[in-house]
Amino acid sequence: MLVVISFNLNAQNNSNLKNNQEENIIYAITNVNVIPLTKENKVIENATVVLKENKIFSINDSIPKNAVIIDGTNKWLIPGLIDMHVHTLADGSPFVIYPTKGPLVSYKTQYNMTPYIANGVTTVFDLTARTEHFGQRNEIIRGDVIGPRMALAKVIGGKKSNTIAQTPSDGRNAVRFAKEEGYEFIKVYTWLNEETFKAVINEAEKQNMKVVGHIPVAFEGKPSKNFFIPHFSLIAHAEELSKQTNDYSYEKAQEFARLAKENGTWLIPNLTNMISISKQAKSLKNIENLQGFKYVHPLIQSKWLTSNGYYGASEKLIEYYNKQHDFHILIIKAFKEFGVPMVSGTDAGISGIIWGFSLHDELKLLVEAGLTNEEALASATRLGAEWFEIDDKIGTIETGKFADLILLNENPLEDISNTQKISDVFVNGKWINRSKIDSMLLDVEKWNNANKEKYDWKKLLSNLKN
Repeated sequence: MLVVISFNLNAQNNSNLKNNQEENIIYAITNVNVIPLTKENKVIENATVVLKENKIFSINDSIPKNAVIIDGTNKWLIPGLIDMHVHTLADGSPFVIYPTKGPLVSYKTQYNMTPYIANGVTTVFDLTARTEHFGQRNEIIRGDVIGPRMALAKVIGGKKSNTIAQTPSDGRNAVRFAKEEGYEFIKVYTWLNEETFKAVINEAEKQNMKVVGHIPVAFEGKPSKNFFIPHFSLIAHAEELSKQTNDYSYEKAQEFARLAKENGTWLIPNLTNMISISKQAKSLKNIENLQGFKYVHPLIQSKWLTSNGYYGASEKLIEYYNKQHDFHILIIKAFKEFGVPMVSGTDAGISGIIWGFSLHDELKLLVEAGLTNEEALASATRLGAEWFEIDDKIGTIETGKFADLILLNENPLEDISNTQKISDVFVNGKWINRSKIDSMLLDVEKWNNANKEKYDWKKLLSNLKN
């Protein structure tokens, strides 16, 4: 896994984005307050940070004569953000219509990636990765698209997944195939039976592939220790834990935290998804009024508004969602108490959760749940890099690391909402100023508006059936 990731990261950074390739630009950010997000996290005030060849070249050293100066006075520099749970749109079809037909629905990769970049999300973990996502990553590596680093997980489930395994033997083979296909991680899914779940995780360990995912329904009603098995290293939602119990007490949250600590299992709290589900269950206006909705592809806008699986849920179900959310806050408090690492992820791409924008929502929710501003920031920077085992490359502001950075107008250590006050973003060493960010977003908005009438989710489904 480490060899594959290192290869991809080095390929991405040795193959500079086009502008940097052609001009070999050196940037010097002057008089800036650096929040390094290292474990010590000692803020460096009025610093000079030099970026060269896609990396952080120096901090508080001399400025090269040919450097482009960026004034960072009264601004704050943090590492690029990492969303550890996304579902990025990619070309595809639900089935093969006929040989050579190609995808039924195509997307412009840059428009898919722009919301990430505009929000300073410079690394994403796609938990429903397909071969099309390898193609997207290649576009980014070549410099054809400005986009985040992409880590890719292959889903293996008992049903309702792109790889189905119903026996331990099938599960082991699925992991081996995923390894051969170039996937870096395995995602276990809801419908695996207990024996296959364990076999998949065991085989992933043999193949040196980390495992993230759901806790199968097969464990419901059984002792919690049964699903905390060695090498199950990251739970995709706090919801996976609340589904396993009817006891929403702090003592139960502490039990989960203790078992996770003992097993070395980290958590993606993913508070955003339960909040979003409750809101759209009550009114579709809560979808239309979302910040960033105008940057969602017209087909997906149509899907969220006309075929929304949450809208119209009963008051009893909404009350259940809210109870789960309250328990998830207790889970976060217990995991913090027991020192279990938590990383930020949002489920971006499911109904009502918008790529890039959602991570700022998640950070605010984590702080409301009891994390400090610094802890929330670390969950979306250093800790994600540590779980990927690439913390020597990204996640903090230190010399030698890749130049994935966000320049903020206000201090996020004082108010976590300040992560949204973005002045500039640096992606793989490429400088994207506010004007460029706004221009990129406007391109997406204009295309969406011009093509809105061409995309109708229900009509698409009807054509497929016919």
